[in-house]
Amino acid sequence: MPVLERPQLNLRHEIFRVERILHPETDQLPKRQHKIIAVLPAYNAESTLAATLADVPAGSIDEVILVDDGSTDRTVQIAREMGLTVIEHPQNRGYGGNQKTCYRHALEHGADIVVMIHPDYQYDSRVIPHAVGFIELGICDVVLGSRIRSRHEALSGGMPPYKYICNRALTAFENLALGQNLGDFHSGFRVYRRAVLERIPYEQNSDDFVFDTQFLVQAVRLGFRLGDIPVPVRYFAEASSINFKRSLTYGARTVGVVGQYWLDRLAIWHSNLFKAKETV
Repeated sequence: MPVLERPQLNLRHEIFRVERILHPETDQLPKRQHKIIAVLPAYNAESTLAATLADVPAGSIDEVILVDDGSTDRTVQIAREMGLTVIEHPQNRGYGGNQKTCYRHALEHGADIVVMIHPDYQYDSRVIPHAVGFIELGICDVVLGSRIRSRHEALSGGMPPYKYICNRALTAFENLALGQNLGDFHSGFRVYRRAVLERIPYEQNSDDFVFDTQFLVQAVRLGFRLGDIPVPVRYFAEASSINFKRSLTYGARTVGVVGQYWLDRLAIWHSNLFKAKETV
């Protein structure tokens, strides 16, 4: 898979309407049996939102929900002009807090499958129907986009070396500790079956970045099937990323979450994080 070139973010949102991907002009596409909703946890994404959605294959999703986490730019205005469903947080609640709102509204809107993708144009949204396919075929309950098909590809794509090293170390640790074989435990591109969101008590998770780790550890503890596919990524100034200091904090908290998993699994100390929600 070729390395994606640094993007030229010159796609004007005025020429892009979400109807292009929700209702394609052709009727030759196969009819789906599931409602697929894409959720975008957004913060100051005015310059990348249109480009992210323009790459989504036509007819691959039924609705786009953008949750704005107190942006100070024109993200909300642009999203509405594009025809997206927009939910606003008056104040910034954090990355995890944003996702909680994303998933709650996706379920309320009747999603059978939920695609979470960052609207910062870092992840290649062309792979959405392929990731969704593994859910629809019943092969996986959770599908992640792996940014690291090879070391050369990841670093050539602009991933900072410290981020690559931390990712490899944490992912190897999590695979060993949780009995998985994922290429990237820390991806910002994820697809979930509805039952996953209905059963995992994600409302109790952190409002910070460790939300993602907690969610996957919960999925493993509750017996859901995880898989991944390679997803090319782009690193550039407008793409979201956490700094080195926050990365260290995130890594330490990730190790702590895995420790909680084993304490619960060995019945030494039970955590409500791993107590499945009752579904109606």
